[in-house]
Amino acid sequence: MREFKLLLGGKWENGEEVKTIRYPYDDREVGKVHIAGASQAEKALDLAEEAFKTTRKLSSEERYNILARVSAALREREEEIAREITLSCGKPIKDAITEVKRAQFTFLTAAEEAKRIGGEIYPLDMRKGADERWAIVRRFPIGIIFGISPFNFPLNLVAHKLAPAIASGNTIIIRPATQTATVALILGEILYRAGLPEGALSVLPSTYQAADLIIADPRVKLLTFTGSAQVGWGLKQKAAKKKVVLELGGNAASIVEPDIPLSWSVERNVLGAYNYSGQVCISVQRIYVHSSIYDDFVEEFVRRTKALKIGDPLDGEVRIGPLINDAAVEKTLEWVEEARSMGARVLTGGERRGRIITPMVIVDAPHEARVVSQEAFAPLVVIFPYREFEEAVERVNDSRYGLQAGVFTRDIVKLRYAYENIEVGGVVANDAPSFRVDHMIYGGVKESGFGREGLRYAIEEMTEPRLLVLNTKF
Repeated sequence: MREFKLLLGGKWENGEEVKTIRYPYDDREVGKVHIAGASQAEKALDLAEEAFKTTRKLSSEERYNILARVSAALREREEEIAREITLSCGKPIKDAITEVKRAQFTFLTAAEEAKRIGGEIYPLDMRKGADERWAIVRRFPIGIIFGISPFNFPLNLVAHKLAPAIASGNTIIIRPATQTATVALILGEILYRAGLPEGALSVLPSTYQAADLIIADPRVKLLTFTGSAQVGWGLKQKAAKKKVVLELGGNAASIVEPDIPLSWSVERNVLGAYNYSGQVCISVQRIYVHSSIYDDFVEEFVRRTKALKIGDPLDGEVRIGPLINDAAVEKTLEWVEEARSMGARVLTGGERRGRIITPMVIVDAPHEARVVSQEAFAPLVVIFPYREFEEAVERVNDSRYGLQAGVFTRDIVKLRYAYENIEVGGVVANDAPSFRVDHMIYGGVKESGFGREGLRYAIEEMTEPRLLVLNTKF
C-alpha cells in the first residue's frame, strides 16, 4: 500500500485531506491519495502558465522524445501498473494489462503525431488586388488545458488527454477520479522522468470547489471531460467561452442480420457487453436481432454468458469482477426490478455477490424501462427481435445517446444505409460497438458528447490555426 501526494508541476506536495482507496472486490485498503483544495489549484495554474512559455517552443523532436520515452517506460512497468489498475478499480487483470498496452500505443502514436502538426500554403490571387500574396497557415498550441477523467480506464483515458496536449506544446492540469488517482499519479511521475518541463503537468485529485476554480480561470483555454452526461453538460455551462470537448455516456446498440455467422456475432457482442462488467461507455447494452435467427442467437448468447468466469479480478482467468461501488450495484438491481415489473424476463444472471452482479441477458423489456432507455454501466444486455432492417435502425436511434453502434451484415447496401442513418459518432461494421483503436476518431452526438478525441483529432481540438498573409512584392 502506498500513499500518494499531489503532483504539482513535478513536485510532490501534501493536499488538504487524505482519502483511503479500497479494492472494490473485497473492500480492503490498497492506498491513500491526497486531495487538492483551492490553494493547490491556484498553484497548478500559476505553474502551468509559466511552463507554457517553454512548452510552446519545444521542437517536434523534443516532444516526440518525451512521449516515446513514456511509451517505453509503460512497457517496462506493465505488470506493476496493471496491478495498480486492478486494485484501484476492480478491472480484471487481463484487461488491465491490455489497458497498459493501449496506453503505450497512445503515447507512441502521439509522439509520431507531434512530427505531423503541419499547415498549408496557398495563393490568394483569386481576385484583383491580391496578386503576389500567399496565405500560410500553421497550428499553434492554445495554452493551459484542464482534463477531467473517469475511473473506468484510469490510465488510457488519462493518456488520451495528456499525450495530445504534450504533443501539441500545451500545458495541462489533470483531475483523475479519486478512486483511481494512484494510476494517474504514477503516469505523471513517468512523464517528468521522461523529460517533461517543470510545471507543464499537475495531477490533482481534488475537491469539486477546486475543480470549479480551475474551470472558471480565464487562463484555461480548453476543458476536456470524460464522464457522465449529466456532469459533462453541466461543466460545459460553467466553461462559458472556453473550448470544450465532452466524451460522455452511451447506450450502444448492435444490429445483427442473418448473413453473418452466428458464432461470430454472438462472440463479439458477449465480449462487448460484459468487458469490465459493462462499465464502458461503448459497452453493448441493446442488441436488435433479425427474427429469423433471434431464438438461436439468444440461446447461444445465454450459453456463452453463463460460461464467463466470475470472481477476484486479480485471477487471470476472471472475466466478470465487481462494480465500482455499492451505489452502482444498488442502482443496477433497482433498474432490473423495474424492468421485471414492466414485463421483462431475465434469462440468466442478476445474482448479487458482494459488489459483483452476475451477467444478465434480458428480453421482452419495454423501451420505457431504464435498462433500455438509459446508460446501465453494468453487466447486462437487452435483446430484441426485428423484421425489417430499417426498423432496427430506427430503434437504435430511439435513444438520447449516440456514441457508437455495431452492424453485423455482409450487405453493403444495408451497411451504407446504417452509416448514413444511424445517429452516432461511429458505426462499426461486423464488430461490436465497443471496438476502439486509439488513433481513430472517437466521440459522440446527442447527449453522448461534443468534440472528438483520437490523437490527431484531439491535437486539432488543442490547437488553433493562425494565418500569415505574405506579400511577396517587397
